[in-house]
Amino acid sequence: MAVYLLDDELWFPNPCLGESDGLVAVGGDLSVQRLALAYSNGFFPWFSYKYSSEPHWYCPMKRYVIFPDEIHVSHSMKQLLRRQPYELTVNQDFEGVIQRCSTAQNRNEEDGAWLGPDIIKAYTALHRLGLAASVEVWQHVPDEAGGQSRKLVGGLYGVCMRNAFFGESMFSLVPNASKLALIHLAGVLRSCGGRFIDCQFETSLFRSMGGRHIPYDEYMRLLEGGSESLL
Repeated sequence: MAVYLLDDELWFPNPCLGESDGLVAVGGDLSVQRLALAYSNGFFPWFSYKYSSEPHWYCPMKRYVIFPDEIHVSHSMKQLLRRQPYELTVNQDFEGVIQRCSTAQNRNEEDGAWLGPDIIKAYTALHRLGLAASVEVWQHVPDEAGGQSRKLVGGLYGVCMRNAFFGESMFSLVPNASKLALIHLAGVLRSCGGRFIDCQFETSLFRSMGGRHIPYDEYMRLLEGGSESLL
């Protein structure tokens, strides 16, 4: 097991040689070119920007994914979807979503905060090239003019490449907004041929939504052969 030091060249080591927690390499940069190469091979950056100026690159050998056809929608969520209290959109406010993912529940004040200015800048650049996308959850609220305006109350963002969506972060300012965004994402992926949502790590939320582990070899077989952008 080893952790490799990246340089200015665009390359990644064999992920099978990394640490048991998935850490494979340190260094390099967050350029669009490096991020595109990383996600094409199952790597993603994850590091505390308060304690490290260099990206840490992970590529776990067991991947936690949600297949769009397998997403679990509970009875209570089906009832919520039928009531349609919120508006769900795609790519209408990527910058608003990523900023709120950074600060919701005071995440940016935690020691392990990872969604800092450099990450926000890098993924916004990916979005402008069509390689990152967001799902927004809007609540309609009365405005001062007597009409209604939209308030962003939840959402998620991630990288969309080939035939997969690589989830990065989500936030909720109202109950179940993250679940609504994830269910909407799965529906959009089904309609455009997306094969899976990469959750990166197992959580109770993803487990409740139908996530499961697959080996890295299967993950790469599913990923290979897709187009450059999905959404």
